[in-house]
Amino acid sequence: MKTSTIVAVLLTALASFSAAHAQDATGDRVFRKADTNDDGVISKDEALAVRQRLLSRLDRNGDGAIDRDEIEGARDAIMARAEAAEARLGNRMRRLDTNGDGKVSAGEFGEDTSLFDLTDRNDDGKISPAEAAYIHNVFADRHS
Repeated sequence: MKTSTIVAVLLTALASFSAAHAQDATGDRVFRKADTNDDGVISKDEALAVRQRLLSRLDRNGDGAIDRDEIEGARDAIMARAEAAEARLGNRMRRLDTNGDGKVSAGEFGEDTSLFDLTDRNDDGKISPAEAAYIHNVFADRHS
């Protein structure tokens, strides 16, 4: 596969991966990050700046270009994150499957409040923005 094809495929995968993981509580974190002047739209200049930031992230040796080793490193990092997410999902399913039948019923799924309970740090039965931010940061630090 030509290096230019590999770069195009990886950039597309990175954009998809980033978009899939970009959803936060308000659902528009990536958009807000790209909209650097906060005018509610992304200009062509802002879009080009996003691409430049992506190039900078991929260009690990700082030579202004993306080479095969950098592409492979990015691919490996994406695969490692995907494998970690898959493991977390498997662990989560095992925890939710309280009767051990290999399925998570609607009842098992709907009854689990462990994440809510973990996030509700002051046990008041509500999650404040500060509690949500705290737990988000804890998980982000663990998985970065």
